[in-house]
Amino acid sequence: MSHEYQDLITIFNATFFEQYNTKLELGGDEPIYLPADDARPYHRIIFARGFYASGMHEIAHWCVAGPERRLLEDFGYWYEPDGRTEQVQAEFEKVEIRPQAYEWILAKSAGFPFTVSCDNLNGDFEPDRLQFMAKVHQEVGKIFEQGIPERVRMLSDALRAFYQVPELAFEQFEVK
Repeated sequence: MSHEYQDLITIFNATFFEQYNTKLELGGDEPIYLPADDARPYHRIIFARGFYASGMHEIAHWCVAGPERRLLEDFGYWYEPDGRTEQVQAEFEKVEIRPQAYEWILAKSAGFPFTVSCDNLNGDFEPDRLQFMAKVHQEVGKIFEQGIPERVRMLSDALRAFYQVPELAFEQFEVK
């Protein structure tokens, strides 16, 4: 199955532009979320370098952000760049569990492989990727129990229709 970033852009924009005034756009080296302003009358999720996975990750952050946060650049979140200490990495992972759970659901909806992002290649220690994946997996279970939130469900449905992926079940999510 081929996963082209242009398809992700088309699917996202067709699903959300009218109702949420938000577009997914290809960017350069760094992803960013930019709310509407005088230059652009719509919000933009800008993902990095044409990577399908980057688009999925940035969309997942948008799905987490509530209406007020969607009016702030990068949703008003802090970001500590690569090279984090063990303590800062633990804080980073705490706030990444929910978005990466959404990302996993969306990736599975597109038949696209998912790997958690510990995002600390230059840190002074090696993050425990499997432990983090287990936390994200547990969060996916909670989401299935509580019901998939509207925007995640909307995009999941659109991705599944496009890629001809059957209905998702929690049992399909495995920690590897």
